[in-house]
Amino acid sequence: MGVIAFTYVIFLLVLILADMSYTSPNEIINALKSEEIQYSIKLSLISCTITMILSLIVAIPLGYFMARYEFRFKKFIDAVLDIPIILPPLVIGLSLLILFNQTPLKGFLDLFGISVSFTVVSVIIAQFTVACAFAIRTMYITFLQINNRQEQVALTLGCNQRQSFFYVLLPQAKNGILTAGALAWARALGEFGPLLIFSGSTRMRTEVLSVSVYLEITTGKIEAAVAVSIIMIISGFAVLMIVRMFGDSKKML
Repeated sequence: MGVIAFTYVIFLLVLILADMSYTSPNEIINALKSEEIQYSIKLSLISCTITMILSLIVAIPLGYFMARYEFRFKKFIDAVLDIPIILPPLVIGLSLLILFNQTPLKGFLDLFGISVSFTVVSVIIAQFTVACAFAIRTMYITFLQINNRQEQVALTLGCNQRQSFFYVLLPQAKNGILTAGALAWARALGEFGPLLIFSGSTRMRTEVLSVSVYLEITTGKIEAAVAVSIIMIISGFAVLMIVRMFGDSKKML
């Protein structure tokens, strides 16, 4: 049973080793020296971080509301929140493109001279649309697993609902918040389909790391594409490990 259980882990490790065997340290260094790749790394770090922050701002209160309150159409809203998770990425990108270009929202933005599609803003919106759903689901489960007895005790001792939330509940949910943030960041880093449709694949403009892989492949630079993929794997894995180590250390204090 143990061998069967770890087969998937071994499979993932073999996938990464296959990538590493196809490239070399020189290819990775050359990729890092490329002006286009440097731009995509910078844009990826900025956009993923903004996406993570926005996702947590939405996910924490919404996850709390969904976990603590019963109301009409709750199951319907719960299903709606999972739409970005189950829909094909290209459909999400197409929907965003239509929303910002074929609806009254387009005319409203034009009044203020605001352009969204095929800009850096569209990159963040596309990443946020998908990543936030994962953060919300994580926070929803986190709050469900926390007994609300301490909150009730705090209310009887004179705390109001806001104080009970910030001083009693959030400290207990810190590991869930870290996990939600990490998932949102990593999901944003790996996003591609919505970006391709809604943001395009313009060099030095809307090029994030996932788009760089696509552009390198389309120009026949397979080794460079694999090198960028390795950079993405290392970046994503580093973030997940840091969050897990930080969460564990905090838990032991």
